Amino acid sequence: MALITKAIKGTKDVLPFEVHKNQYIEATCLSVAENFGYKEMRTPVFEHTELFQRGVGDTTDVVQKEMYTFDDKGGRSITLRPEGTAGAARSFLENGLSNLALPQKICYFTSCYRYEKPQAGRLREFHQFGIECFGASSPLADAEIIALAKQIFDELGVSGLELEINSIGCPECRAEYHKALKEYFSQYKEQLCHTCQERLERNPMRLLDCKSPEDKALAENAPEILDYLCDECKEHFEKVKAYLNAMNIEFKVNPKIVRGLDYYTKTVFEFIASSIGAQGTVCGGGRYDGLIEELGGQKTPSLGFGMGLERLQLVMEAQGCEFPEPSVSDLFIAAMGEKAKLKAVEIAKDMRAEGFAVTYDLNDRGLRAQMKYADKTGAKFNVVIGDDEVEKGVAVLKNMESGEESEVSLVTFVNDFYSVSMEEQLKDLEINGEAFDFKSLFGGNE
Repeated sequence: MALITKAIKGTKDVLPFEVHKNQYIEATCLSVAENFGYKEMRTPVFEHTELFQRGVGDTTDVVQKEMYTFDDKGGRSITLRPEGTAGAARSFLENGLSNLALPQKICYFTSCYRYEKPQAGRLREFHQFGIECFGASSPLADAEIIALAKQIFDELGVSGLELEINSIGCPECRAEYHKALKEYFSQYKEQLCHTCQERLERNPMRLLDCKSPEDKALAENAPEILDYLCDECKEHFEKVKAYLNAMNIEFKVNPKIVRGLDYYTKTVFEFIASSIGAQGTVCGGGRYDGLIEELGGQKTPSLGFGMGLERLQLVMEAQGCEFPEPSVSDLFIAAMGEKAKLKAVEIAKDMRAEGFAVTYDLNDRGLRAQMKYADKTGAKFNVVIGDDEVEKGVAVLKNMESGEESEVSLVTFVNDFYSVSMEEQLKDLEINGEAFDFKSLFGGNE
């Protein structure tokens, strides 16, 4: 029978036997962020379209070509978020976080949506870990968020990433740079792609980020922004580099980095991997001092980054980074008969309340089928309960890995299970070169 439908192109299911990788990455990101003083925020998956037109920039590929935009039943233009910063900035203003002590340090996990050609490391629905620091003007803040990203990579065991940084200046010094770019690219106008011919007048810096091979070749000899920085922007960038050096964070200055979104100012950066092909940027960000004001707030210096979680996982898998094993049940209860089932649900309830993962059969299968199912699920222990076990109040607990068996009481099952499982964990432990005597914990009693 044919399926009615399949997953939409550019989306991906995360299945139960692989989701532990996502959970591990997310937990590490959040733990590191909390150590830097960041607190999690959650924002809606869709926003009014004008938020992204104003915040991201109507000359960007994201706004012009890639957004999922539709009219709702009230006739309002709605867009699925293509990135996380604009929504976080809107929430910062709307909910009065700007009135609290600054800087406000925000982090989030977000799904994003862009209509792009799917390929390895690039999906139409993708996920990011984001960091936003609202209300910090010091170059120390720039260096700190870079250090935060690097610590996430270090804790996940990712190596070989190259950090590239640049400064794209402020609106004042960038105006002079725009003039230089227009003068340079105007002589090649007829050779530019149609999109870049339009960009030449509206936002010439976008030409440096064009994906066309021909335009990329032309951009190689274009003027560099670092030659046009004002004294303030130049000093800011020099301090960022000094702080990175003080933290022993290696970097490369790449004057071609402009980022893909219009709200960036001054520092921009990318962490790039060579192990996943063309889509190698795993994390990108920088400073966006004008965004909050553009959205209707007071001028608020801010900065942040977005880390692609799918790309990060691809890098980890390509490098052979270690992931924790997926969780399995501590105990599977094979129950035969109605009385045994009643005892099974009673034991399971008590054990789950104590934090153990417990499963039992839900399909009225025979004992052999239940044991086969328990083995497939990877349960650490199993216990068989039938009429005889209920009558005697005892059963045999089996370690599925070693095959060792222990008799346990059905009355004090939770305590007995804990004792047996802890003995398994500690029996190979050595203290002062001698095997640890587990029974000594219980005064010599079993």
